[in-house]
Amino acid sequence: MSFGNTYSTLAKKAARLSGRPATFALALLVIIVWAVTGPIFKFSDTWQLVINTGTTIVTFLMVFLIQNTQNRDTEAMQLKLDELIRATQGAHNALLDLEELDEKTLEAFRVRYEALANSARGAIAKGGLDTDTPES
Repeated sequence: MSFGNTYSTLAKKAARLSGRPATFALALLVIIVWAVTGPIFKFSDTWQLVINTGTTIVTFLMVFLIQNTQNRDTEAMQLKLDELIRATQGAHNALLDLEELDEKTLEAFRVRYEALANSARGAIAKGGLDTDTPES
């Protein structure tokens, strides 16, 4: 098993675990215990450093975990949208994998679809319909 596969498996498990109510309750319990021990340690610099270091490490690792989860979710959603475009009769297959295009090409598509939207709004204002069949 490669590092990428191992990381992906661990990231999925960690994301599921970190999103559970019990995990939040555990984190809250850690904060409460830390706060209660403040007077015992006379609110020392070391007492403060413990929570600062701990939360910094957790935050640092969570950034990568969240990014991994977001990347996977986005990729899965894009693939599902691509399949809907591919399977819809009359849909423009040029819109498949659109997220991989450069900014200039994306802007051209955006302008084209903005014009279609404005045209449909104009048709509605004149009592027409806002449905249409894509041109071939």
